[in-house]
Amino acid sequence: MDVNAAVAAAAAIAGVLTGVIAVLAFRWSEREQKRPTRTSLHTDPVLPPGVDTVLSVLRSSAVVLDEGDAVVKASSAAYALGLVRGGKLAVEPMLQMARDTRRDGEIRQVELDLPRRGTGRGEALAVSARVAPLGSRLVLLLVEDLTEARRIEAVRRDFVANVSHELKTPVGALSLLSEAVMDASDDPEAVQRFAGRMQIEATRLTNLVQELIDLSRVQNDDPLEDAEPVRVDELVAEAIDRCRHQAGTKQITMAAGGTADLHVWGNRGQLAAALGNLVENAVNYSPARTRVGIAARRVTAPGGDMIEVAVTDQGIGISGKDKERIFERFYRVDPARSRATGGTGLGLAIVKHVAASHGGEVTVWSSEGQGSTFTLRLPEAGAARDRAQQHPALDDEAGQPTESSPYLPLPAPEVLP
Repeated sequence: MDVNAAVAAAAAIAGVLTGVIAVLAFRWSEREQKRPTRTSLHTDPVLPPGVDTVLSVLRSSAVVLDEGDAVVKASSAAYALGLVRGGKLAVEPMLQMARDTRRDGEIRQVELDLPRRGTGRGEALAVSARVAPLGSRLVLLLVEDLTEARRIEAVRRDFVANVSHELKTPVGALSLLSEAVMDASDDPEAVQRFAGRMQIEATRLTNLVQELIDLSRVQNDDPLEDAEPVRVDELVAEAIDRCRHQAGTKQITMAAGGTADLHVWGNRGQLAAALGNLVENAVNYSPARTRVGIAARRVTAPGGDMIEVAVTDQGIGISGKDKERIFERFYRVDPARSRATGGTGLGLAIVKHVAASHGGEVTVWSSEGQGSTFTLRLPEAGAARDRAQQHPALDDEAGQPTESSPYLPLPAPEVLP
């Protein structure tokens, strides 16, 4: 009887221990499931249904914060902008906005300038940050990059200011000259003199308006819609003919040379305007009794053969600080000389846009006191490449620059007074 009682007692004790162990194991398992892990902060189950899908298609950088300011979800754009680092929101003003929104539930928005990540030049990113509550515990931060929009707005604002200034000068001159003509109505010589000045100012105004139209056209139109193979020698001849009178007045010799029978693919009108602007600048900024050369050649490039047309002058050259800005709209190296020659400061900007829209580029080499060389590089037309393969003799080595000089020698030049 005592033995049976002992067995029963032992069985009861074992059952109690088993129950206690089971309860402890269940509670430990439940506590482990509720404990946040490193991966659980970045997985979907903590987000309301559908939020993750919405955030993935937003153009804005998105960051979701929990009640402890830890990052629950962040888009790749947020990491790229440097908003999130080490699992935390790295921008203190945005973090404070999130805390205020979590406290009172109000939506907040602010524009900030953030230091650009990875640069030591103090450049800033302009962003717009908007914070809103997401459910009862989470906060959503949306950040829009406004840097490019602000840059475009600054360019537009400067462009309008520059155009207004440039238009005001000839318009004001015409107004004053017309008053002078009226006052000198009884003096034929004065009337003739003032009328001549009015013609000069009217021509300058016409040129400015035309170049504004040309610049707008090359920026908005697709030149490849009406593209065709264009002979380079015809473009060169047209550019020389355009500047023949100015060159003759200053006794400047223009010489054309280089590789023959070259073709580029593009809009003939835009290409002629671009090369004409380069030649016209070379003539206008060259001293009297000097030489302007135009040379064309074919160069090999990874994406296909390119045609280079170099315009070389013997002018005063361009300083290093000016070379970085000469392709900007309305920028002039020498404003006094530009006004004397009727320049508007838009010619090189037009050349730059034409080259870019045709898949090419324009570069400049210059040294003060030694002159300048502007090189227009454009893709060669496919038909011209086929003809060059059938007639390799046409693709000679003429026009190759030497190590001692960046100028393009002009083989057998055709001298045009």
